[in-house]
Amino acid sequence: MNIKIKNLMQLLLGVGIFSLVGCQEADVKQMDAEVEAENTIRPPAYPLISVDPYFSVWSMGDKLNGDATRHWTGKENDLQGIIRVDGKAYYFLGESVTETRAVLPLTGMKERWQYTLEEPTGNWEDVGYEEGEKWKSTKGAFTNGDDSPAPNKWNTENIWVRRTFELESTDFHDLLLNIHHDDNVKVYLNGVLAYEKVGWVSSPETIAIRTEAKKALQKGKNVMAIHCENTTGGAFLDAGLVEILPPAVEIDQAKQTNATVRATQTLYSFDCGEVELEVTFTAPMLPDNLEIMTRPANYVSFEVKSKDGKEHDVQVYFSAAGNLAANTPNQEVTWERPDISGLQAMKLGTSTQPILEKKGDNIRIDWGYLYLTANDQENTTSLIGMNMVSISDFVNNGKLTSPDESAKPVALDQKMITQAIAFDYGKVGSDSKENFVTLAYDDLYAVQFFNENLKAWWKKYGLSTEEMLQAAQSDYSKLVAKSEAFDQQLYKDAYQAGGGDYAAICALVYRQAVSAHKTVEGPNGELFFFSKENFSNGSIGTVDVTYPSAPLFLIYNPDLLKGMLEPIYYYSESGKWAKPFPAHDVGTYPLANGQTYGEDMPVEEAGNMLLLTGAIAKVEGNADYAKQHWDVMTTWVEYLANEGFDPANQLCTDDFAGHLAHNANLSVKAILAIAAYGQMAETLGKTETAEKYTAMAKDFAQKWMEKAEDGDHYSLTFDKKGTWSQKYNLVWNELLGLEIFPKEVAEKEIAYYLTKQEKYGLPLDSRKTYTKSDWVIWTAAMANSEEDEKALIDPMFTYISETPNRIPVSDWHETTNSTSVGFRARSVVGGYYMPVLKDVLLKQ
Repeated sequence: MNIKIKNLMQLLLGVGIFSLVGCQEADVKQMDAEVEAENTIRPPAYPLISVDPYFSVWSMGDKLNGDATRHWTGKENDLQGIIRVDGKAYYFLGESVTETRAVLPLTGMKERWQYTLEEPTGNWEDVGYEEGEKWKSTKGAFTNGDDSPAPNKWNTENIWVRRTFELESTDFHDLLLNIHHDDNVKVYLNGVLAYEKVGWVSSPETIAIRTEAKKALQKGKNVMAIHCENTTGGAFLDAGLVEILPPAVEIDQAKQTNATVRATQTLYSFDCGEVELEVTFTAPMLPDNLEIMTRPANYVSFEVKSKDGKEHDVQVYFSAAGNLAANTPNQEVTWERPDISGLQAMKLGTSTQPILEKKGDNIRIDWGYLYLTANDQENTTSLIGMNMVSISDFVNNGKLTSPDESAKPVALDQKMITQAIAFDYGKVGSDSKENFVTLAYDDLYAVQFFNENLKAWWKKYGLSTEEMLQAAQSDYSKLVAKSEAFDQQLYKDAYQAGGGDYAAICALVYRQAVSAHKTVEGPNGELFFFSKENFSNGSIGTVDVTYPSAPLFLIYNPDLLKGMLEPIYYYSESGKWAKPFPAHDVGTYPLANGQTYGEDMPVEEAGNMLLLTGAIAKVEGNADYAKQHWDVMTTWVEYLANEGFDPANQLCTDDFAGHLAHNANLSVKAILAIAAYGQMAETLGKTETAEKYTAMAKDFAQKWMEKAEDGDHYSLTFDKKGTWSQKYNLVWNELLGLEIFPKEVAEKEIAYYLTKQEKYGLPLDSRKTYTKSDWVIWTAAMANSEEDEKALIDPMFTYISETPNRIPVSDWHETTNSTSVGFRARSVVGGYYMPVLKDVLLKQ
């Protein structure tokens, strides 16, 4: 379902009177005219729950129902919603959670394998094969230590394993393989090939088994036999069998009639028989209120009213599954009901609570606790139990009457445990009625920083988890109103900077940009705002992720950008990082114990840190923040003075395109970073220093123009003519008022870019047809005319609306066909706000 902006009031405030402070009458008329044309954007994925890189739930399709809701990595994080109208049930959120029964559990640390590291002879995969002396017996899975934890070390290229098991029956509803393998694998059941793959599965997945292999199973003794080959990097092997159980009850789907994404809210409308249902997901990410913004609680509200004017009996059900609190489905969870005054509250988490024991990219949290709460009132019932029990109870009774599940802990692939709440609205007529739930996650400890476990920022305000939940519940109406007001302001800002399509893009990506970070309190009470490199490599606090993300935070709260820079400053100033340029990162999320990236980016990261500190000074009107870090900034600017103008062969932020020497765009970054340092020196009254570095930057700029000259544009590298690249770093020349490069440089580049565009945007450079959408919008902000800026931004709107990849916005895509090349859910979409930042800075 497309987002349809039917009128401006609906978009900005939903209902009632609105005000566009600062808009001229002509602006309002123009906005109305564009809204009348029904600007539409089709999100590739809809944000539902947005807190941080771990607590992040999305709907990855056009409809809220009919598919599972998912973590941004794509793994199921099941939310379910059912409405019951006059006794008839309709799904409006998610789908029936897949119920499984472990026929042959993953071994984990418990079950037994026979294995050998030498290639066996004979029919080793058959049920009647007899293992000889070369075969050993052990419990648990196998790894070389570079992948997930497992008890058995496997450091050779190949491994062969066998596992016998008994079956009382072969009459399964649907039998699937449950496997985690790295790398290539062949799986046999009673000697018949059941599954093979070249490649890996990075966490346990259920996979279809070949029909012939299913038929080979028999009552009594059976064998699973596997050959796995590790070709490079991490190694892992574990496998089992699961049965998919049939749904407990059959439920119709509600008809979705609308979907709207605002900066902090996602709104859906449904027809459910003779009743209308409005469902709103609210993440009160208010950047000027860090206590609220960092509170790990979102709201889901349900408003109902009659369509035909008659009264109807209405009940609404909402549940959150245990897989929101586990990394893999074989993990065991436990639960309880905390006693919180005024609330019906439920709490769920893994039984082992491995706090900050895992790091990496494609993983989910498995420590801390998921909470679901509602006001404790007569018309509200709740249940912690098996998913099929909760749903059957609600569909049959209109409320939750069963007792909580008593047997715990429980592995989720054996019983899917959900926390469920049901509201009985009674008789519903033409006057609407509303209820809401609060969904929250307390991670206990959020990030490890140089071996010290740090807590989330919201905890510095002295609230216990229970008090936070009470505050979230009581603040609901106030925070929804403030969220709507913020959405209005953000839309207005973006609209004025780039029009309706651009404003729709900015509204869509706001929560993605913010929730790709974790806000924590540092060892000395300082603010740390750690980014995670989602689906690029999992690094934490990456400088060249901070750099493109910065515009959003410079506009709405520069303290958050400082929180992104502080860990890097600390790393150098503490002496833990001794090189004369900044580190690339401070670790792999969530362990910020030092750089883990395999290669430095000297000019890239030094330029980024100086430019961003200069941007903070420009926005705040003073260089107080720069003064705190002047000594290490001086080390970095000296490095750029010596190495930045003509960079050696090295990586930059566009590292996926490979190394480059004499990189012209990277040189622009170094030159403008030197100029920004000079500008900050001038602000601090360091006149001699300011004159030295400003003059140096101007001299470099003149030399750059000569070396990069390539006729009607400037080349990709100084030494390779007939090439080109986006010189997006040049945007700071105007925004910071540096005046180092003549305006004609940007004008010449923009004119050339407009001849190189594909349907879905401007390629990054002449080497490939793919692009980075954040850099395209930075490049657009270099344009002097609204027409040229719009010509560069419009294909980004088209890309987002038409990409076939139903994932949170990918910032790396093909300009020829709109497919994602890689990356998703990254914070760099904060860079889409560069035209808004341009408006802010040029109006100062």
